[in-house]
Amino acid sequence: MLVVREITNIKKDRKRFFNFPVKLYKDCPWFVPSLYIDEESEFDPKQNGAFAYAECKMWLAERDGKVVGRAAAVLNKAYNEKMSVKQMRFTRFDFVDEAEVVDELFAQVVDYAKEMGMNEIIGPIGFSDLDKQGLVIEGFEEEDMYVTPYNYPYYVQHFERLGLTKKVDWMEFQITIPDTINERLDRIADMAIQRYGYKVLRFKKISEIKPYIIPALQILNEAFEKLFGTVWLSDKQLLDYSKLIMLVGNPDYVSVVQDKNDNIIGYGFMAPSISKAVRESKGKLLPCGIFRIFRDLKKSKTLDLYSIGVKPEYQNKGVNAIILRESLRGAIKNGMKFAETGPELETNVEVQSQWKMFEHRNHKRRRCYTYSLQ
Repeated sequence: MLVVREITNIKKDRKRFFNFPVKLYKDCPWFVPSLYIDEESEFDPKQNGAFAYAECKMWLAERDGKVVGRAAAVLNKAYNEKMSVKQMRFTRFDFVDEAEVVDELFAQVVDYAKEMGMNEIIGPIGFSDLDKQGLVIEGFEEEDMYVTPYNYPYYVQHFERLGLTKKVDWMEFQITIPDTINERLDRIADMAIQRYGYKVLRFKKISEIKPYIIPALQILNEAFEKLFGTVWLSDKQLLDYSKLIMLVGNPDYVSVVQDKNDNIIGYGFMAPSISKAVRESKGKLLPCGIFRIFRDLKKSKTLDLYSIGVKPEYQNKGVNAIILRESLRGAIKNGMKFAETGPELETNVEVQSQWKMFEHRNHKRRRCYTYSLQ
């Protein structure tokens, strides 16, 4: 018999919720789990700054005491107010290939959305733009990034059977790292520095970056404000993100650009992929997970492009080119072979046009779905 129930703060239930994907995808070579400690923090109102403007519910689906599915719903009040919409988000929607399980879990999300007076459900999308988002619809046999979710192909059929339709798509690209700096990129970066008087901060140790992290990350809110699903990040969220940079950051891949008055106007944060380490450790840091992560940070030949932000008034003025060139120098020096862009809105042609300077392929596409309650 199938039982779907809401879970709250019972430690055992939360553990089963967070561990379910590891069991569901145990034989999948493309899946990369979230670190258990990160998921615990994400759904803890005392740790996740997003709970200042959001609330959520979580459900487990069980049959004969065995977990067969999970789902969570997020009410992002700040985004709803910003966009004048009444949306309920769903996230962490994972399930075995059974219609009954999918239907019962989604019914819980629908009931919660109606209870809160919403007229639309969207997802998969999380608390904020720092959270994992999007259902894979192309590229099922491509290795996942740590910062993105993976799903089996059968998810798509179930979503469409439920009547969910496309809201937006994100595209992901794999860039082949060249042996030398692209001449056009080099020329654009040099011209921008000469014309506008930009200054490029270079670092030898990760500790030297610390004073610049928060001022740089504050650009996130301005740069991404108009993008789909984004909401102004709190100081707590920016602080948490800065801790990630300090943990996995490498000075060769962290770029900060200032204007002629020493104001930070752009930044780039990239790091070697830790996907292999996290998969091998099944999302656990202990006893060996942390050592595998440090191994990947030194030996991985794939560079993950976590975030690039440029103040709106300096976009299209060469700052992006400077950031890419700086990171490319580090990648070439360290023998990197590929770079993964992460999800980019399919309508964001300005960002995607950058990759035309490199050998690249659009190897993944993921989707945010919508479901009307009207």
